[in-house]
Amino acid sequence: MTDGFLVTGGICMEGPQQFPAVQIDAGQGKVVMTDSNNYAYFLIGSQWYKMGLLTLKHVSVGPAGIWGVDLNNRVYEYVAGSFVFANGESLRQVDAGGDGQVVGVTDTSTIHCLQSTIASVYREQSTLSWITLPGLLMYVSCSTKYGCWGVNSAENIYFTKVTPSTCGISDWIHVDGLAVKVETGTDGSVFVVNRVGEVYQRQGIDSRTPQGTSWTQIPMPSRVSHVSYDRGNLWVVTDNGTILKCLY
Repeated sequence: MTDGFLVTGGICMEGPQQFPAVQIDAGQGKVVMTDSNNYAYFLIGSQWYKMGLLTLKHVSVGPAGIWGVDLNNRVYEYVAGSFVFANGESLRQVDAGGDGQVVGVTDTSTIHCLQSTIASVYREQSTLSWITLPGLLMYVSCSTKYGCWGVNSAENIYFTKVTPSTCGISDWIHVDGLAVKVETGTDGSVFVVNRVGEVYQRQGIDSRTPQGTSWTQIPMPSRVSHVSYDRGNLWVVTDNGTILKCLY
């Protein structure tokens, strides 16, 4: 492991590697990732363990469990040691970080939400009824604390509050800045990655202003492709597939 380097508010160092990494997600003290071969991995201690032979392009962990989507946009939930096909909606990206609900977006940027009352009891290959939300996004991420964030194809950033049991939302609020990915942690912390691989953290988030007030850049040693935040740890995947762990 290399020596750490200081960033705004913390210190970063190389994390456990499964090279080359493509995407990473953290929630409730758990960390999952996908590599360039589209295999999903779960972090135990300092080692990555392959979660079966199913190929997935995106995987997410949170209060709703572990969910993923394969190369054909089929949705799966990780149940009793294996990924179970969840029929009902084809998604390009899925997020399990909300307060029990699962959200995702399609190739045509439509937004869909699985109510917490359904997601929490899903265990079989039955057809799930997803609720279509207003708007168009190419990436979405939810928190248990304040709500959901997303970015559209024009790289605009949006925030909304969500009722987990019904998937009802407030209006989407346009937030300043541009990004290609946004991730929000369980505590409501929000980080984005822009088109040139820079990382920014949203400041001023609280119950009265859940959309926050401003952005602060987090310096990184190289271009970044993906981030995820949980319990004081910012997990980073660089453009070359290296995993960094930043302590906040």
